[in-house]
Amino acid sequence: MFKVIALLKRKPGMTVEDFQYYWRYKHGPLVAGCAKVRRHVQSNALLRGYQKGELLFDGISETWFDSAQVYEAYQHDPASSVILADQANFVDRSRTVLMPVDVHVIKDGVISDDAVKSIEFVNRRPGMTLEPFREYWRNVHGPIASRISVIQRYEQNHLQASVYEAEAIPPYDGLAITWFASTADMKKATTTAEYAATRADEPHFLPDGHLPIIITREHLVVG
Repeated sequence: MFKVIALLKRKPGMTVEDFQYYWRYKHGPLVAGCAKVRRHVQSNALLRGYQKGELLFDGISETWFDSAQVYEAYQHDPASSVILADQANFVDRSRTVLMPVDVHVIKDGVISDDAVKSIEFVNRRPGMTLEPFREYWRNVHGPIASRISVIQRYEQNHLQASVYEAEAIPPYDGLAITWFASTADMKKATTTAEYAATRADEPHFLPDGHLPIIITREHLVVG
């Protein structure tokens, strides 16, 4: 299937709680009513994440279509126009980032009820070209990170190559998405030797320091 991710920031003056409510209970049903959408997931940032200030994004949507051609048709569908217009009620559209992606499942485990979902915004190391970055992230780093036992599922979402033809420098090269049973398990992971090995490998393909991250919980809208 063809997957498109949207990185979302709430409109100015709107509380996080109101954003989350509107997105799930007002906007979600509009997406659910579009026949071309095969699967749609909303992932809201955990409220505790705002204790130290604003987050880069308040959530992400993940939408699947049968093919790129169906997605193209969706963009011209009247239902899509209604969905897009409704975003003005809760989203700062000047900050929305759309990312058609190629999904690589690195660890395919069972996701527990009420799991938390870590979303890391990935860029390649300065001076590294795209294909070596993709190859290293998927085939070298991915297996290293997958050894962290408390990770339930681990996906790499690589920005599709076609985007680079339209944008000289897209905001992100991809997203690393991992699921854990709880935030406690997520913290536990950082104490393991496997996590240390993962961090030690990062300078081979990532910029120095920690990449931006939000911790979310997902809601299935369609699927």
